Amino acid sequence: MAGHSVPVDFRVNPAKISNPVERKTLIQDFLPILEPFTGPLTEMSMCEVAGGNHFALYSSDSMTVSIKMYNNGLVSATVEYYTENVNKHKILNDDGRRIEKQLREKFDCSVTKVLPAIKRTPPINPYFTTSDDRILEYDVDKLVFEEKTEFQKVQIYHTKSFGNMLVLDDLQNLAESDTAYTHGLMSKGVESYEGKEVLILGGGDGALLWELLKEKPKFVTMIDIDDTVMRSCRKHLRSACGDCMDNYDGANYKIIVGDAIAYMQDYIKEGRLFDYVFADLTDVPISPTPRGELWDFMRTVIGSGTKLIKPATGKYMTHATGIQCSSALKMFEEQMAKLEPPVSFTRTSCHVPSFMEKWCFYQVTRQPS
Repeated sequence: MAGHSVPVDFRVNPAKISNPVERKTLIQDFLPILEPFTGPLTEMSMCEVAGGNHFALYSSDSMTVSIKMYNNGLVSATVEYYTENVNKHKILNDDGRRIEKQLREKFDCSVTKVLPAIKRTPPINPYFTTSDDRILEYDVDKLVFEEKTEFQKVQIYHTKSFGNMLVLDDLQNLAESDTAYTHGLMSKGVESYEGKEVLILGGGDGALLWELLKEKPKFVTMIDIDDTVMRSCRKHLRSACGDCMDNYDGANYKIIVGDAIAYMQDYIKEGRLFDYVFADLTDVPISPTPRGELWDFMRTVIGSGTKLIKPATGKYMTHATGIQCSSALKMFEEQMAKLEPPVSFTRTSCHVPSFMEKWCFYQVTRQPS
């Protein structure tokens, strides 16, 4: 059960809107193009709004059509209706293309676009975003887990394309399809983890731990603050995390439920060093400047994490954000350039299926004293 909103947009000569007679003719010619889908439409309201723009509202027995006519020639209409079946569209993609064709022919316009229906408050949310705030619609059919912890909202959705998908605070984190993300984070095939001491900061989905254990490390310590994430993933993301989180103490690994920042501070005091430190916590923030709580947290994590890698030979490995977020990546690199002791870094990227975008990863080396 949900409302559907179908955007129908096109551009005309601005004179067709500014001239009252032509504006009335435009609507008279436009409505018959929609009525095969809406049924006969009756005028409910017509008025001029701020800036010399115009608004009209029409209704049929089961749909409403709102039409905004801007003085620059843009006509932006929305066809809205309620449906019991959220995935049953009353205007299909082929219908949209036919409407676009008719609009071009009727109004001699070069720009027309009819989008698929936007689902309004469906029972299960299908919408998430890319790192640069482009909207994505997923083929979700079930919410298999949901719990609000003291740290975050934890959800696992089932999608037809990507399998089960972990979502934290309404941001997609990892799906069963996303081995590429984990392999990208660990630079699989480039780095050698055999016989190495490894620290994972975060990583509560278990996928990184599972893939690292296949590389025969000497020992892996994983620290994640939210046991609910681990508990839900070991049940619902088992194809990604395997059985490594069934027991928190293994032959060559230990999972700690706790604050990674506090543990890092203790390790620094102890003088403990690792061959690899993985930061699988938050993404690089998207903001105009590198300021604010998230940036402070990011600086704390990388500042402490790089102090825990062995000089020259150790590596700090972290994910960043989507490759299109160039300004955020530049700011992150500028923050790394200020670290003490100094570091050098490389950047790689790969396409992550459930993110539907290319994601960036950093490999950071601490320069010898």
